[in-house]
Formats: sequence, structure tokens, C-alpha cells
Amino acid sequence: MSEPDLQEIHDFLIKLAGEAGSKIVAANPSTVDTKKNSSDLVTETDKAVEELISSSLKAKYPNYLFLGEETAQSGRLTNAPTFVVDPIDGTTNFVHAHPYVSISMAFAHHQKPLVGVVYNPFTQHLYTAIRGQGAYLTAPKIPSSFPNAGHKVDSVYERRKLPLRSPPPPLPDLSNALIAVEYGNERHGNNWTTKIDTFSALAKDKSIGGAMVQSVRSLGSAALNMCSIARGDLDIYWEGGCWPWDVAAGWVIVEESGGTVVGGNKGEWSPNVDGRRYLVLRASAGKEVVEEFWSKIQGKLVYEDTD
Repeated sequence: MSEPDLQEIHDFLIKLAGEAGSKIVAANPSTVDTKKNSSDLVTETDKAVEELISSSLKAKYPNYLFLGEETAQSGRLTNAPTFVVDPIDGTTNFVHAHPYVSISMAFAHHQKPLVGVVYNPFTQHLYTAIRGQGAYLTAPKIPSSFPNAGHKVDSVYERRKLPLRSPPPPLPDLSNALIAVEYGNERHGNNWTTKIDTFSALAKDKSIGGAMVQSVRSLGSAALNMCSIARGDLDIYWEGGCWPWDVAAGWVIVEESGGTVVGGNKGEWSPNVDGRRYLVLRASAGKEVVEEFWSKIQGKLVYEDTD
């Protein structure tokens, strides 16, 4: 098998993102089913978008594997060339018409993400990266004045290298940080307790042993959280319970922006993409901040399919 053409793959994924995005924006998620529980939702649009993407990829790249959220039998990556896809990352947001929603598509080889494309069709923000070539945001340019009633606004798009602030400002410690976390759909047991106790430890005052972070956000899309880390407007993202299709595209976008991905438990400096627990930091956040965050984790995230 010849070496993958990463530029061609990148361009084709962008084309698919546009097609899938049009389908998502036009949809009315009237059929909503649950998977694990009432916080773990799937719609007919999730399934239709995955079918659109998977059939297109299989037709163009018949020798490459496909790992998608709605059809995967396992959440594990192999060394084979693989497309890793979440058709709608942020399904709960989608169901509630909250526009923090994305299509996340990655190409991985030897279990390493090499190409990442994340697209929010509601804001038309497109995040892209090829390993070794930087990360970029293509988005509508904000108009300089409010449009007059009845006049159509034609968007002008611009492509900007990430992070948006260059050089990125320093992040000396957690007390200067805006942090993203997610509750996930596992609402009892060890991992739930570890998360809730850690959220408290991050937020509470230093006088009672906390980190006194500036604030904590729970936004509902792992892929977009990682892209916000790459942009530089989130400082840290801590996650447990995600799958490769949630993070693979964002992973390469973060690293190509100068950010870092380590494990969600103390000492996990070299995590696997399918490891299901992650600590993601923006550019300029150093080892000291990683270790300070790890010191605030109250317990240990454990997932039976990875440990």
C-alpha cells in the first residue's frame, strides 16, 4: 500500500464537512433515541451524516478502515490507516438547538492522528490541521457594522493560523486559567466521584486547598473544546470518558497549534488516542501547569476497556 496523501485526504475531508454540515443545519431532530442513558443521545441525523461520510470515504479510499461513533464495534484504534469520525459531536446541544456542535473527522495511521478537520456548521468555523504543517481556522470575517434591516450580509471568509494570539500569553498557574470540563454520561461510581470532587478542587478557594481557577466551563463538544484550546481562548480541558472519534481530529489541531495533550491521570505523559482520559493545554502552558493540575485530581479515572 502506498503512503497516504495527507493533503488530498485533508482536502477531501473539508469537502465532506461542507456536505455534512448542510445536512445538519437543515435537519429537525425529531427522532431522538438514548443509548446508555438519558444523557447519551442519538438522532436520525447522527446516523444519516455518518452514512454520508462513511460511504464517501469507502468509495474513495477502499483500503482504509473507518471508525465512526454510530457504527463502531470497538473504540480501539489499530495501526492500519483509519478514518476516525464523529458525525455530530455535541448531540445533546444539537437536540436543544444550542449551536455548539461539530463534525469531527480525522485520519490516523499507526494510532497517531495525522489529519484533523472539525467543522461547526452553525457558526461556519472550520478547523484544520495536517501533521507538521500547522493548524488553521477558516471562518466568516466579522462585519464592521450591524446590517440594515432587509439587507443580506455576504460573509467574507478568512483563514488564520492558530493560535490566534501569537506569541500566546504565558499561563503561569491554574489561578490564571479558564478550564473546560464535561460531565459525560457516566453519572455514578468512581469516575463520577473523581470528576465532581476534582471540579470542586479546581474551583474552590486556595485557603481551603483549591486551585481557585478563574472559571470552569462545560460546553458539550470535545472536538470544539480542543479547537478552543488550539485557538487559545480556553487554557485547559480535562476529560474522561471520551472515545477516539471525539478527540482524534482535535488532537492533531491542538498539537499543530503548539498545545499539548497528556493523560487525564497523574503521570500519564504519553497517552493513547483511544485511552479515554485526556488533559489538553494550550500553547505556552508548561510542565509545571500539567503537574499542578494533576495534583488537584481527586482520585483516578479508570475505564475497563482501556485499563
